Amino acid sequence: MPRLEDNNFKILKYAICIVVLLINFMIIVIFNRFEEILYSPPTTPNEWLAMQPYLELTIFSTTVIFIQPTSTFFVYFLGLITIVLGFSIIRTRNGHKSRLWWGIALLLWGAGALFAGTSYQAFSYELKCAGRAFCLWTSWWEVIYLIFSAGSVNAMMMAQAHSCATDKWRRVMSAYAFVNMVLYIFLTLIGTLIPIEFLISFELMLTFFAPNILLFFLMNSWRYYKNKNKMDITLLGIWISLIIILALYYLYLVMGITETLWEHGIWFSENDILHIGLIAWMIYIYFIVTRHIKDTIRSSSL
Repeated sequence: MPRLEDNNFKILKYAICIVVLLINFMIIVIFNRFEEILYSPPTTPNEWLAMQPYLELTIFSTTVIFIQPTSTFFVYFLGLITIVLGFSIIRTRNGHKSRLWWGIALLLWGAGALFAGTSYQAFSYELKCAGRAFCLWTSWWEVIYLIFSAGSVNAMMMAQAHSCATDKWRRVMSAYAFVNMVLYIFLTLIGTLIPIEFLISFELMLTFFAPNILLFFLMNSWRYYKNKNKMDITLLGIWISLIIILALYYLYLVMGITETLWEHGIWFSENDILHIGLIAWMIYIYFIVTRHIKDTIRSSSL
C-alpha cells in the first residue's frame, strides 16, 4: 500500500508540471512574435479566400469568415470524440497505469485537434489574415496544438512503458518521454520568442514524433515474435493503421484531388481523409485499450 507521503509527492510533482505548462502557454500567447513570419509566398487576405472554400457568417451583427466548413466539422468532431474516449478510458482503467496514460494521450490529442481546427481551418482567416496587408504563417493556436500533439505521443510512450516493458526499460522509456517533452517545449519557446520558423513547425514536431512510433512498432513486433502475446499484435494494429492513414493522406495530397474537387464545388480535402481516418483510429484505440491493454508483469520480457 503506497504511503501518504509518496502520494502527496506525486500530486505536488504533477501540479508543478501543470503550472509550468500553463506558464509556457501564457508566454506563447502573450510574447510571441508571429507577426514577423508571413505566409510564403506572401498572400493577401483576398488571395487567401480565393484559395479555399469559405462561408460568411453574421453573428450578433458581426461578420465572421468561416474557412473550410466541411473540414472544420471533421476536425472538431475528431477532437470532441477523442476527448470523450480519453475520459472513458481513464474512468474504466481498473488501476492500470498503461490505460491511464492512454487516456491522457487521447485527451491531449483531442485538445490539440480542437486548437488545430480553429487556426488551420475554421478561423484561419480571422486569426492570420483579417486586418492585415498579408496573411501570417502561423498563430499561437497552432503552436499549442503542436505541443499537445507531442505530449500525446509521449503519453503513449508512458503507456507503452507500463504495458510492454520491465522495470529497467520502463524507467528508461519514462525518462526519454520526459526529456523529449521538455526539450520540445524549450525549442518551441525559442521559436516563439526569437522567432524561428522551423522550431514552431509541424516538421520539427514530426522529428520528435516519428522515432516514438517506430520504437512502438519495433517493440511490439519483437515482443509478439518472442511471446505471441495478443496484446502486442493488437498494439501493432494501432501503429500499422496509423501508418496506413498517413499514407492515404499523402497519396491524396500528391495526386492533387483536393483542388479538382474544389473546382467542382465539392469541399473535401486531404485533411478530411486524415481526420476521418483518425476518428476511426481513435475508436479502434478505445476498444483495444479497454479490452486488451494491461500493465506488464515484472517478470515478463521486453
